Amino acid sequence: MQVSASIKLPYNAPMAIRLKTKFRKKGPKTLEDRASVVASNIWRIAQESARHMEKEGYPLGDDRQVTAVLTEFMAFLIQMADRIVYGKISEEERARFVNALGANLTRVVSANLTEFVGREGGTYKTQFVETVNARLMDYSEFEFQGQNPSYAMLRYLGEKISQAMAATDSKWVLEQVMDVEAPEAVKTMKKLVGEVLGIQVE
Repeated sequence: MQVSASIKLPYNAPMAIRLKTKFRKKGPKTLEDRASVVASNIWRIAQESARHMEKEGYPLGDDRQVTAVLTEFMAFLIQMADRIVYGKISEEERARFVNALGANLTRVVSANLTEFVGREGGTYKTQFVETVNARLMDYSEFEFQGQNPSYAMLRYLGEKISQAMAATDSKWVLEQVMDVEAPEAVKTMKKLVGEVLGIQVE
């Protein structure tokens, strides 16, 4: 079994990314179709956030640390998607959307990490699901200001990413996440969910 080289996050892309919100099939779109599009873009947003951190001087370390950072960003973004649709669609639709989002994102990250890191990517699915479920439970305890995460929630994300990057001995990770990466990701998520689900966001 050959394992590919370390994950490479190229530096040549700006922080703002071009969202891919077009559907592959024509005709009416189900909520699950829309969740699939959101999921693929969450993966891209998480990558861009990690890439931008490295560009700003925060090395992510080895493959295991990179996957941990990506997971923390994605868990946060799933929670953001859930909060954005809250009150905009029915509770039944919200549950369908979030469940489909999680299932599609699990498939996307499992496939991509298999390509990146070989065998570990195949076993990453269980770790990803366990971590995301734990984070969503924690995030549910934090308050939101409309569709915006509270300071405490942003700090929690920063702390988790800082812990994931502890081996790199990078300073100011928490501040970088809270002040730069998270606000940019939140803004992008609002645009994404609004466009794909056709709902008004704040």
